[in-house]
Amino acid sequence: MREFWVASGHHLTQLGADNRMRVTDELILAWLARPEVMPPEEACAAELALFGKLRATPQAPVAQSEIDAMEDEDARENWTFLITLRDTLVEAGSIEAGYLALLRDGVRLPVLFYNQLVQLILRNALDGCDDTRVLRAAELFFRPQRAFVKDGGLMLADDELVEELEAEQHSSPLTAMLGGGVEGLDVLNDENDWTYWSRSDAHSMVLPFGSDLKARAALGAVIERFVLHLLGQTVVVTPLIETRDVDLRWFVGLDPVGTGIGNALWNGATPKGSLVGIYALNFLSDEALLPAAAGHPVYVLVGMGDDSVIRCKPQNLVMGLPLAAPPPALAAAVTEDV
Repeated sequence: MREFWVASGHHLTQLGADNRMRVTDELILAWLARPEVMPPEEACAAELALFGKLRATPQAPVAQSEIDAMEDEDARENWTFLITLRDTLVEAGSIEAGYLALLRDGVRLPVLFYNQLVQLILRNALDGCDDTRVLRAAELFFRPQRAFVKDGGLMLADDELVEELEAEQHSSPLTAMLGGGVEGLDVLNDENDWTYWSRSDAHSMVLPFGSDLKARAALGAVIERFVLHLLGQTVVVTPLIETRDVDLRWFVGLDPVGTGIGNALWNGATPKGSLVGIYALNFLSDEALLPAAAGHPVYVLVGMGDDSVIRCKPQNLVMGLPLAAPPPALAAAVTEDV
């Protein structure tokens, strides 16, 4: 079995009989080693003490007073976020259930944390997948993508990588003269797809989203696996080439721009932004659906803002589908709260 996205930390988790990931000390230690978490040189004694405590015992209880004792306001906030994340995942019993609980409760965490969870969940849901287009399309769920046109087709490149390339070109006249930049990145195709495995953590391959029907269909496959793994619902997701006779009685924006476009069309207003993808999501069974949604597809809209960046919010698929009841993990949590 080929490995990919090693940086996700999937290999540091433990799988339960339900194929969901348990939090381990090793995973928490990997989080503690991230530069965003490690205390700076000027950190106060209270922050250094908590950091040392958790490095020795990653799942040790943390009292609020230990965080309140920190001198720096940003440090207090960051450690509150991290401990909230850790405790929620541990108490929920799995990373997947913890992610659902965070969404249910509307817990405010940095986007970075949610992106890390989504990457972990997709790494688990896509374990064993050998279609590199699907894996590359899945990166949209946890890494913003910069769109550009090449050879008449819409291409998607990792936005963070593009920013680094642009900064390098601006700082080096020689680099600018020699070209490169986003145009120099490899576009994923049948000839070079084998290289994805060794560079998946570099996020350095361009997805030909507008010129390769397989790449567009791959995003639909990602949505199918994500919904099945988290919600236990089997769906079939098909990219639409034509958008005639689309009944938007139920839609989900895969990103804020897509949501805004759907709302505008529903209200008869002029949408802002560009619609770069539309998918028909059909449930294999209507039993779990709200009566008004039965027998009708849910349209998934992918939009792009004026900055040419697509910023997906996969939580919209969890919270926005027309299910008559919350998924099992949420239902259990709600019952316990009553």
